[in-house]
Amino acid sequence: MSLRKITLLKDKIEDFDSYPFSLPFIRHMDQLYLEHPVTFFVGENGSGKSTLLEGIAYQCGFHTASGSRNNSYEVDQSQSALGDYLRLSWLPKLTNGFFMRAESFYNFANHIDETEKICPTGYNNYGGKSLHHQSHGESFLSLFTQKFTKSREQSIYLLDEPEAALSPARQLSLMRIIKDLSPRSQFIIATHSPILLGYPNAEIISFDQDRLQSVDYQDTDHYQITRRFLENPKRILDELFNDND
Repeated sequence: MSLRKITLLKDKIEDFDSYPFSLPFIRHMDQLYLEHPVTFFVGENGSGKSTLLEGIAYQCGFHTASGSRNNSYEVDQSQSALGDYLRLSWLPKLTNGFFMRAESFYNFANHIDETEKICPTGYNNYGGKSLHHQSHGESFLSLFTQKFTKSREQSIYLLDEPEAALSPARQLSLMRIIKDLSPRSQFIIATHSPILLGYPNAEIISFDQDRLQSVDYQDTDHYQITRRFLENPKRILDELFNDND
């Protein structure tokens, strides 16, 4: 464990009615303690999990559209609205790592292409070719299997919905990568994937109530809804498509 605590600097917030300070969890959050090498943020869209993860990335010095401390490129709305209102407590402090944001990964791939024009070895950490010349899922896995696993430094990896381009089989591959890296690295992952959430001994932080709370895997909506559907898809679909109700 390296990042131990996230503190919200409430005394700096002037208007709790403006975004992102209007998010329900903001009003009740003072400090969030991280006690596991792998932590998941879960919650419905708009609950604030990606906003908090982006703020952490900002405080780590990572590019908030996707990247590490070494990546510098211009992207609209790449700054964090919450970043200046967070304080991170480390033991020890890490400077190595990466923030991967699925929705803006295309911009990161463009950046790597531009870097390759200047430094012809730029593709070495991404499977030896442009991320744009790989499928979406292949480009994600190239980042995980090449850049992440090649690092020998203690690192922190922040992943925002990494399952977006990954098949179920490749989500399992990502879990294996996390397992291989976790002895020297820390992961914080915002996800909707019931597969990734099954990672053993991880902490799951739910954003679905007014305040952040730790929940068991089997108690997440992701697990319960997926299980109900797989056990009896016909019943679920009949309920969903029944126009008589």
